[in-house]
Amino acid sequence: MAQVSFDGVTKQFGDTTAVDDLTLHVADGELLVLLGSSGCGKTTALRMVAGLEDVTSGTVSIGDRVVNDVDPKDRDIAMVFQSYALYPHLTVAKNIAFPLRQRGVDKDERATKVARAAETLGLAALLDRKPGQLSGGQRQRVALARAIVREPLVFLMDEPLSNLDAALRVQTRADIVELQARLSTTTLYVTHDQVEAMTMGHRIAVMSEGKLQQVAAPEALYARPANSFVAHFLGSPGMNLMEGMLVESGATAAAGVDQQGTLCVAFPGASVPLPSAVADAVRGAGPDVLLGLRPEALHLSEDGAIGATVVIVELLGAETHVICHTETGARIIVRQSAAAAKPKIGEAVRIAVDPDPAAYHLFDPAEGGARLGGPS
Repeated sequence: MAQVSFDGVTKQFGDTTAVDDLTLHVADGELLVLLGSSGCGKTTALRMVAGLEDVTSGTVSIGDRVVNDVDPKDRDIAMVFQSYALYPHLTVAKNIAFPLRQRGVDKDERATKVARAAETLGLAALLDRKPGQLSGGQRQRVALARAIVREPLVFLMDEPLSNLDAALRVQTRADIVELQARLSTTTLYVTHDQVEAMTMGHRIAVMSEGKLQQVAAPEALYARPANSFVAHFLGSPGMNLMEGMLVESGATAAAGVDQQGTLCVAFPGASVPLPSAVADAVRGAGPDVLLGLRPEALHLSEDGAIGATVVIVELLGAETHVICHTETGARIIVRQSAAAAKPKIGEAVRIAVDPDPAAYHLFDPAEGGARLGGPS
């Protein structure tokens, strides 16, 4: 078994806490993505598994073995770096074979393993070339081949696609997903790119300022973020977050009738009624709340609850992002089909919210921004 476990792991650099009490378990054969912005602690966590950074407190385990004090070369891991880290004076074949030479594998076995890894990654015709003769995508595949040739217990990948152009990133991330599925090797993958995370990970662990914010399957993370940070960080563009107050609306609420629309989130110049399933879950919270609405859950409509002014219209091929400012200056993005009518910059519009209860996300505006109720 090759599960990887962090149990209460903290890493400090002097007075700076890079990773703060991290508890996270990566299942055998899982591809888990550590996602977060620069400086959030994700690469430090990866380097502690590799043995490139010492653990300040807590334990890191690979399989059933605590590896805090195990030398990096004895951890049976293979790491793929952002920079490829290939030897420029060696051929592709010798670069792939390098870790086998270091372990004393005999020549015939090395040749067999190199040929198999090269075939797996479509490098068989490039074995006699040197890294300077390869494209960025080919170099990254060589780095992957050098990792898999060792047949390690665990792959560690630190932003391996960052140096590739957009088209190569799409192709190479598909190659990595296919490779990992075929080999079923436990993989810990670090990225700041939420599109990579959503398309690659069996699960995603979101980090911020050294702390784990949430870990879940991509669909669950997107549909039900645990706090306002995860809600806004995940998605392209991220979730719209607007400060408002929970208020009961009009005579219906006064009469004690519990029906859709009796509880609203009110802002200056706007009042968004909540579906009954959401209202029931959050009634009694607040009064101050953050209302989260995904751009795809919004549309322009003359009878929309939210008034706004269009400031930018971004044309993105199959879709359009309409970026608006509300009366309070809050930024709100509407994602619509490219076929839909496009408003003009400076135009006053009304924005409506889809009636599906899953479209509404409410969070505590206090530090941490914890989720408030809502449908499962």
